[in-house]
Amino acid sequence: MTATARRGVPLRTALFGYGLGGRVFHAPLLAQDPHYSLDVIVTADPARAAAAAAAYPDAAVVPSAEAALERAGSLDLAVISTPPGTHAPLAQAALDAGLGVVVDKPFAHTAEAAADLIEQAGAAGLMLSVFQNRRWDGDFLTLRGLLERGALGTVTRFESRMESYKPTVTKPWKAASGAADGGGILFDLGPHLIDQALQLFGPAEPVYAEVAVRRGGGGPDDDAFAVLQHASGVQSQLWMNSLAPQAGDRFRVTGSEASWIKRGMDPQEAQLDAGLLPGAPGYGTEDQAVWGLLGRDGTAVPVPTVPGRYQDYYAKLAESLLQGAPVPVDPADSLRGLEIIRRIHAGL
Repeated sequence: MTATARRGVPLRTALFGYGLGGRVFHAPLLAQDPHYSLDVIVTADPARAAAAAAAYPDAAVVPSAEAALERAGSLDLAVISTPPGTHAPLAQAALDAGLGVVVDKPFAHTAEAAADLIEQAGAAGLMLSVFQNRRWDGDFLTLRGLLERGALGTVTRFESRMESYKPTVTKPWKAASGAADGGGILFDLGPHLIDQALQLFGPAEPVYAEVAVRRGGGGPDDDAFAVLQHASGVQSQLWMNSLAPQAGDRFRVTGSEASWIKRGMDPQEAQLDAGLLPGAPGYGTEDQAVWGLLGRDGTAVPVPTVPGRYQDYYAKLAESLLQGAPVPVDPADSLRGLEIIRRIHAGL
């Protein structure tokens, strides 16, 4: 029985995967929201299974997707936070079992697989959404507010970066997965940066890109740059790099009247990893030292960063499942991002 048919609270949820995504993002957000119960956690890793059982003693921790889907009759929702190459087959299996589905980014390893999932969910009348959590970063919410009130004038260029220094790949699947399996930094961070650009400035075409492997010994791409030309006239320049000893500005947005320049990353991931949950004092709040600067050289002023709100994704998802409201992220949006990634990997 699906959540849509049952209309019950809490929404009984199975979480597939207990790596960084499952442990830091999904499990805490689900557990703190009274609309959900975290009933099943899937992980084949013994250490992760022990950690999941300790953190969520009311959840059944099982070693395989098959074991979780055997319980589908007593579940409403599947949340998939596993390696990218498994997203599409697991989502398909969960939809086949009659469950609503949330898929982590990247939505799928190919645009074709993503389109098939959208068609399958539509035909079955089941909810399907993608966890594009960066729409609820505080800096993104702040920028959206600045644009809505015209604080920059007419925007001409949007620069967005997600850079870090990780010379060693610690996850075997990341080291082994190429673009065909949804691996590499363009599939990892590209869905965030592209989605944000499309949300802010509308439809776009990729017009230039660089995708490189900087680590010795080969492996998937770890350094990428893409230029999108929006129909609105804005040009987006997007950087992704896991070998940057010093990260560049997170955002630099140029308008006819002012620019907005922002350093630092949204704090929510680090806060969730440390055990701070939405609703706790300070959650989502950014240090004033990294507030963005708005204006012109010599007169730019700091703009307080709006507190981030990852919890809003699951609050809106509950409204969708229980009241028929729109999903928080339309999977068609994520499909458009995957199509851009496909064109970049194909040489545009």
